[in-house]
Amino acid sequence: MGWLTGYFPKTVSHSSAIPPVGSPGNNPPSTRVSPPDGGVVMFKAVALCILVGCGVAIVSAQDQQVIVLNEKGKDHFETDFAAGGRFQLEVQSGDVRISGTDSNKISIHYMGRNVSDIQDVKVRCKKRGSAAALEISGAPHNDFHILIEIPRESDLRVRMPFGELVVEKVHGAKDVELHAGQLTMDIGDPKEYDLIEASVLTGELDLSAIGVEKGGLFRSYKKAGPGRYRLYAHVGSGEIDFR
Repeated sequence: MGWLTGYFPKTVSHSSAIPPVGSPGNNPPSTRVSPPDGGVVMFKAVALCILVGCGVAIVSAQDQQVIVLNEKGKDHFETDFAAGGRFQLEVQSGDVRISGTDSNKISIHYMGRNVSDIQDVKVRCKKRGSAAALEISGAPHNDFHILIEIPRESDLRVRMPFGELVVEKVHGAKDVELHAGQLTMDIGDPKEYDLIEASVLTGELDLSAIGVEKGGLFRSYKKAGPGRYRLYAHVGSGEIDFR
């Protein structure tokens, strides 16, 4: 998974991109402490084993902790994530809704007729500073709905192969792509964006929030504005709705 590099040109600079953990020059000099009885070293080793056993890995890099959470077969996922951050999602094909809330957490809920078939659902979340990258895979493809709640004030990047994706109540930059399917997005006030781009290779643009409707092949819309955020939406084959 790429680490949010330059996805939001207006609000996220390349200098703020997160470098790979363990890259040369990224890690601070280590300070070795060798107590006579080795107690501190033993404590750290035991703590690390406990965290790994719980599906949590913590790595120190460039004065910030990288926290990696891995879960499988759980009926709910939740982790702390402050408002104003950058959230990246790579999710399998299906029925997915992303909703902004007033909580400083990322939460995942599952619904539908096949909600009990979660034994193969995998969630991987990598957090560093104000950025989080989430992957969801292994879920049933039919009669299974995924609800992801994030802080309302967040920059958002989503990549999804096929299906139906709804984005609502999220205030920030948005960069969303689907290979095929339907994308429905609450965009709020169009004046909050400095650039709005939407395109389909084949299908329909129903941008009622900005008074635009187009259908057919290679349809696109692009307009600059006075705001601070950027909005980019693309569906290969299907429909984009702006509300």
